[in-house]
Amino acid sequence: MKVILLEDVKGMGKKGDVVNAKDGYFRNFLAPKNLAVEATKDNLKKNDEDKQKQQAAIQKEIEEAKELAKKLSDSNLEIAEKASDEGRLFGSITSKDLAEAIKKDLGFDIDKRKIQLSEPIRNIGRFTVTIKTHAGITGDLTVTVKGK
Repeated sequence: MKVILLEDVKGMGKKGDVVNAKDGYFRNFLAPKNLAVEATKDNLKKNDEDKQKQQAAIQKEIEEAKELAKKLSDSNLEIAEKASDEGRLFGSITSKDLAEAIKKDLGFDIDKRKIQLSEPIRNIGRFTVTIKTHAGITGDLTVTVKGK
């Protein structure tokens, strides 16, 4: 019997997949737990519409991520911190500090975990910081650190 999975089922497939299931397994396990519905013409049509909506939402999300990455790449962030005469900062600038500065100065709400910083910035100068906006989409933000 062909069924449409409403949730991910281990060993059968992912949500939205049309799979073959034994009649008893469907009646006794999948249907009572609302894990699957029978693959009727109406249910198949609804499943296709849901997949198209989901695909459109993903596409929109990717476009927004590309736009954000472009805006970040075109931006320049300036941060002023206390520093010694040799150009060494008394503290350091971490991804958390960068996220706060981006939100305050540029107006973008970026999660600190999406900022790829191999080690904290400890010197005055110009740095390029990579920021993940979506899976596989990144933007390079230019950060200028000045001493106070």
